[in-house]
Amino acid sequence: MTSARKSVRPFLIPAGVALAAVAFGLVSWQATAPAEKGARGAGASAAPRTDSATAQLKALARREAGDALAVGRADAPVVLIEYSDFKCGYCAKFARDTEPALVKKYVEDGTLRIEWRNFPIFGAESEAAAKAAWAAGQQDRFQQFHAAAYAEGAKEKGFGAERLLELAREAGVPDLERFKADSAGEQAAAALKRDQDEGYRIGVTSTPSFLVGGRPIAGAQPLDAFEAAIAQAKAAAKQ
Repeated sequence: MTSARKSVRPFLIPAGVALAAVAFGLVSWQATAPAEKGARGAGASAAPRTDSATAQLKALARREAGDALAVGRADAPVVLIEYSDFKCGYCAKFARDTEPALVKKYVEDGTLRIEWRNFPIFGAESEAAAKAAWAAGQQDRFQQFHAAAYAEGAKEKGFGAERLLELAREAGVPDLERFKADSAGEQAAAALKRDQDEGYRIGVTSTPSFLVGGRPIAGAQPLDAFEAAIAQAKAAAKQ
C-alpha cells in the first residue's frame, strides 16, 4: 500500500458536506491497513463504523449508466469503489491478482459492480496517466488501458507522453488524435478533480483504498478478504 505525500493536498472535510458528520471514523484509513513492516498483504481488518457512516460511504457509489470507468450492472447489490494510482505497485498487484477473480465470480453473475476512482499521488506522471485512462474510456477502452498500464513491468517504463500513447495503442484506442486531445482537455481535469476531491474528503491517504458496500478496506488484501466483504455487503443489501 502506498501513502499519499503530504504535499499533494491537505485533508479536506468542507463545511456543509454530509460526510463531515462521520469524519471521526474516516480520518485514518490506516486503521484498516496492514502494518508497514512485514505485514503487507496480510488479511484485511476493518475499523468499526457506525451504520450511519457506512450508509453515507455506501452512497458514494455513483451507479451511473454508461460509466466508462466501471464494470458491472448499475443496479448490482454490492458496489466496490477503488481509489488507485497507475504508478502504485500494490494497485497493480490488485489489478493483476485479485480483480480478475472478482469480475469472474461476482461481476459476471450480477452481484458486484466495480467503480474506479483516479487517485494519483505520485506527481505529474500519475496525473497524466489518470487523465489518459479517462480519455481511453471516452472511446470505450478504459478496461483495456487499465490492463496495459498495470501489466507486469509497465510502471517501470514510466508514463511520459509517448509511453501513454503507446499504451493507448496497446489498448486499441481507435482515434489517437482524439485521445491526446481528450487527455489534455478540461473534461479530463474535471473528472480527475471529482475523484480526488471525493477521496480526500473521506480521508483516503493511500493507494489502493477500497469501499465495499460502504466499508473501507486498505491495501492490496488477499482475495478472501474481498470475498468476505462482498458476502457481508450482499447480506446487508437484502435486509
